[in-house]
Amino acid sequence: MFALSQILAIAIFVLMFLAIIIGKVHRFIPALVGAGLTLVVVFLITMQSPDSIFHVLNLGQLGQLQFWVPGQEHIESYGINWQTIVFIGGMMVMVEGLGEVGFFRWMCLLLAKLVNYKVVPILIVFMLLSGFLSMFIDSITVLLFLAMVTIELARLLKFDPVPVIIAEIFAANTGGAATMSGDPPNIIIGTALGYNFTDFAANTGPIAWIGMIFTLAFFYFVFRKTLTSSQDKPDTPTTKYPQPSEAIINPRLFRINAAIFIGIIVLIVTHAETGISMALIGVIAACVTLLAASRKALHIITRVDWRTLLFFIGLFICVGGLEETGVLNMLAQYIGDVSGGSLILVMPLILWISAFASAIVDNIPFAATMVPVIVKLSQTAGLKLPTLAWTLALGTDIGGNATPIGASANVVGTAIAEKEGYPISWGKFCKYAIPATIMVLSLCWLYLVIRYA
Repeated sequence: MFALSQILAIAIFVLMFLAIIIGKVHRFIPALVGAGLTLVVVFLITMQSPDSIFHVLNLGQLGQLQFWVPGQEHIESYGINWQTIVFIGGMMVMVEGLGEVGFFRWMCLLLAKLVNYKVVPILIVFMLLSGFLSMFIDSITVLLFLAMVTIELARLLKFDPVPVIIAEIFAANTGGAATMSGDPPNIIIGTALGYNFTDFAANTGPIAWIGMIFTLAFFYFVFRKTLTSSQDKPDTPTTKYPQPSEAIINPRLFRINAAIFIGIIVLIVTHAETGISMALIGVIAACVTLLAASRKALHIITRVDWRTLLFFIGLFICVGGLEETGVLNMLAQYIGDVSGGSLILVMPLILWISAFASAIVDNIPFAATMVPVIVKLSQTAGLKLPTLAWTLALGTDIGGNATPIGASANVVGTAIAEKEGYPISWGKFCKYAIPATIMVLSLCWLYLVIRYA
């Protein structure tokens, strides 16, 4: 039987999830309300354990040198994953700085010019750009600028941007699965379990890009007729295409921010060798960006999506409630019993359950919930934790592609399209996304069995 504290923790978590799914308010509100109820109702009133509050808030970790410069040691993660919060916050600041100087718009227009502003080649190169950039910066950010440039080109070239945006969303989530700094679930998994950029690149990277190749082929054959039919009219001599140079607002700041971007990518890729944490990399990214911005620093800070960071904090506290009360231990034990402790059975269970759940709800909260579960499963069933981690990462990242609410990038991309007058219905999105998701997940399943089982 469940204890009262467990029942309350589960109820709060489920209600938070339902509120996020319904989407009537921004997801940070139900996350923070759930966090408050967990701290007061579960920990303070029911368990009468102030220590649980301090344990989950985990503020003391921020003052430890090992948090910032861990060397080769693993930073133990529990409660609020401050490594994830600080890293994503810092990267958000850097990305806003890049956006201010027109870096991303310049990159998109340069690629469009290289393919002579032809729609089908634009589909392919924008998918590749989406997948590549999502390996290093948050896929949410990638869709923010990529969707806008796609719509700008669609109005100029007179094609429907919806197919291209759907393909870009899928490519962002698939490319993001290749590294630790790509999709938010990977950041959560990596920082919680002590895996680095190279670990992800070597384990999830190969199948992510195999999946990307299949994805490119899938969307090319599905969308090429739709896109080419809108370009039956030949270009007129007076057609004026936007030039990449038009995107550069301040050449000096452009060069500085581009150098910062390259430098931060180098730090991310080499952080296992340098021994600095992802959180410190985020702080460095934010500080140098704000120094470069000078008088515009305050403007950049105000443009950062602080609500998403609050969502993460609230989410980690709610998950901490499930962990502190022992609910996640019970879930891990159940999965172990159902599978009989067999890796060949556990992998498809985690992969397909993660994918299905991430298609229904945002994959970030699901990944945060499952990390402690796979840790307990590894301890109780004697299964290799890295294999469970790669399986969870692929399930949440790829599964999040299936619906408009499966991943944050999906929500952002479809919201921008709707705002600009190109609404993407659930039916239209799922018609293309679900078959592609099943295809890539099947490849992932085959890959996991061949490589790890």
